[in-house]
Amino acid sequence: MTNKDRKQISFDDFDELHNPGPEQTDFEQIVDKAISRRGFLGAGLGLGAAAFVLGTTALTPTKAKASSRFSFEPVAANSLDTVTVPKGYSWHVVSKWGDPLWSKSLDFDHKTRGTGESQELAFGDNNDGMALFAENGRDILVVNNEYTNRNIIYGNRESELPETADDIRKGKAAHGITVAEIAQKNSRWSIVKDSDLNRRITADTPMEITGPARGHALLQTAADATGTRSLGTWNNCGNGRTPWGTYLACEENFNGYFSSSDENYSPSEELKRYGVKNEDWGYGWAREDERFDISKNPNEPNRAGYIVEFDPRNPSSTPKKRTALGRFKHENAEVVVNHDGHVVVYMGDDERGEFIYRFVSESKYSQGADNSDLLETGRLYVAKFHDDQTGEWLELTPETTGMASQAEVCVHSRLAGSAVGATTMDRPEWVAAHPKRAEIYCALTNNKNRGKKPNAGGDETAVGGPNPRAANLYGQIVRWKPENEDHTSAGFRWDLFVMAGNPTVHKDAYGGSENVNANNMFNSPDGISFDNNGMLWIQTDGKYSNEGDFAGMGNNQMLIGDTETGEIQRFLVGPKECEVTGITWSGDRKTVFVGIQHPGEEGNSHFPEGGSAVPRSSVIAVTRDDGAVIG
Repeated sequence: MTNKDRKQISFDDFDELHNPGPEQTDFEQIVDKAISRRGFLGAGLGLGAAAFVLGTTALTPTKAKASSRFSFEPVAANSLDTVTVPKGYSWHVVSKWGDPLWSKSLDFDHKTRGTGESQELAFGDNNDGMALFAENGRDILVVNNEYTNRNIIYGNRESELPETADDIRKGKAAHGITVAEIAQKNSRWSIVKDSDLNRRITADTPMEITGPARGHALLQTAADATGTRSLGTWNNCGNGRTPWGTYLACEENFNGYFSSSDENYSPSEELKRYGVKNEDWGYGWAREDERFDISKNPNEPNRAGYIVEFDPRNPSSTPKKRTALGRFKHENAEVVVNHDGHVVVYMGDDERGEFIYRFVSESKYSQGADNSDLLETGRLYVAKFHDDQTGEWLELTPETTGMASQAEVCVHSRLAGSAVGATTMDRPEWVAAHPKRAEIYCALTNNKNRGKKPNAGGDETAVGGPNPRAANLYGQIVRWKPENEDHTSAGFRWDLFVMAGNPTVHKDAYGGSENVNANNMFNSPDGISFDNNGMLWIQTDGKYSNEGDFAGMGNNQMLIGDTETGEIQRFLVGPKECEVTGITWSGDRKTVFVGIQHPGEEGNSHFPEGGSAVPRSSVIAVTRDDGAVIG
C-alpha cells in the first residue's frame, strides 16, 4: 500500500482490504430474494400495513400535519463549505482542533499544525461524541477526539505522514478526550482558558482495568505483569453518560494503531477478528512506543476496545476501562435505569456484520448513593433478531459460548457473539433510548457486504430481518420495545423507523421507506440522540459525492425525526467532506452543541476559518435567534 493510499483510505475499507471475510457464492440468489421482498419493503418495513406498532406509536407517516411538532423550516441539501441552519437560527464555533486550553500553550499554527507539546495543551482532533456537565454553576464540555487525518495533521510534511518522534507525540496527543470548561458571553460560547477543570486524556494517560478481565493473562504484558493498568485511550467514537455523573468514552477502531516490526509475524485468529494486522494505518506509533508492536507485545491490543468511564468533575481521577461491558469496536453507550433499579447499557459494534449488545448491572442504582462501581459487574448479552419482528437477548457466559471464563468472554466478545448465533447487523452505530417510554433505537449506517459475504468471523450476513437490503448503501434505523417495558427482559419486538435511500434514483427498496422523499433524503445514519420532547436527532456520516446513488443528498447533515408520526425533516447541513457527529444540550436547552468532524478530509474544505486556512474539526453551538428552547 502506498503512503497516499494509507492517508486516504477509511477505517472500514482498510479492514476490508487487509482482513477480508470469506466469500459467499450465492450472491445472486440473495439479491433476488431481496428484490422479491420489494412489495413488503416498498411500504416501508414498519411503515405500512405490515408494521409492528410499538405501543401507541403510529408509524405510518401522515402527509399533512396541522399540529406538527417541528418548529423550523427544513433546510435544503447543499454542498457549501459552511454550516447551514434554518431561518431564525444561528451558529458559531465553540472550539476547534488545536485551540489552547491553557495560556502557556500557543495558538494553533497553520504552517506547522502544532507540535507534540502544543497538542498536549490543546483541544484534540476529530471531535466525536460529547456531553455537557454542570458543576456549581460551571459548564464542563467533554468531547471524544477520535482520530486524526494524517494528510491534514501532517500536512506540513512532504510525505503527509509522521516523520519524527515529535510528529508521533503530536499524533498521540491529538487522540483521546478533551475536557474543557466553557462559558457563554455576549451570546457566544467559548473555552475558559486555565480553568482548573480543563484536562486532556490522551493515548498515554494511565488507566485502570476493572471487571471480569482485570488481571487475566490475556491482559498481562511486560510493562504490566498484573494486567490491571494500561496506558491511554484512542479512537473514541460515540459516548455515554451515567445518572451518577460520569462520562463514558467508547473505544472503536483501536486496531489501526498496531503493527509488527517482524514482517513474518502471524497474528492470532482472535486478533485478526478485530482487524489487528502487521501493518498499521500510517500512524507509526510502534516506531516510538513498543506496546504498539504486536510481535513484541501480542497482548497489548487486548487492552483496547472497551468503554472508559471517568468523572469529568475531578481532573485527577483515573479513567477506568470497564471490561464487563465487552470488548469490540464500541460506537456509543446508551445508559438506561430500569424500573427495578438495574442499570442497562445498550451498545453497538460498528463494523460490517457485527452485533448489538446489552449489559445489565448486578447491583442497582440508588440516587444519592455510591454508584461508582455499577459498571464493574453484571451480565453481558447479544441480540438475536427474528424475521417475525421478535427478538431475544442471548447471554454470553462460559456455558453458552464454550469459553473458559467470563474474562475470555469479555475480551473476545465478538467470538462469544458468534458462538451463540447473534444476528449480524449493518454496522450498528449509536443507540438512543426514548425519554418517555421503553423504546430503543439503533442506527445501522450501511453495509456494502450485506448478502455478499460473511463478516470477519465467517458469520452469515443473509438478507432479512432488520437488514432487508443486499449491498446496503444507505442504512436504516431499527427500534425495539422490550417485553413488559422491562429493559432486563429476555425478549423484545422490533421494526424499522426508517430506511434511508434515494427515491429520485431508485423506485424499489433502495429508494427508502415511505417517510423518505426528495426533500429529506439522506444516507448513512450514524449519531442519534433524543431531545426532551422525544424527537430523534439523526446525524449522518455517508457519501457526499452528490452524484449517482447519492445525487441530491449534498453534504452530511443532521435531521430530526418525529417518532410519533414517522416524519423526518432536515435541520442542518455541514461543510464539505465532513461528518456531523456528537450532540449535547446546554442546561437551559437553549443551545444545542454539534460536532463537525474531519471537514476537508479529501482536501476540499477550509472550514471553519475559510480562505487558505487548514480545515479543523470543530464543536459548534446552534441557538434560536429569539432565545427560545431547542428541543
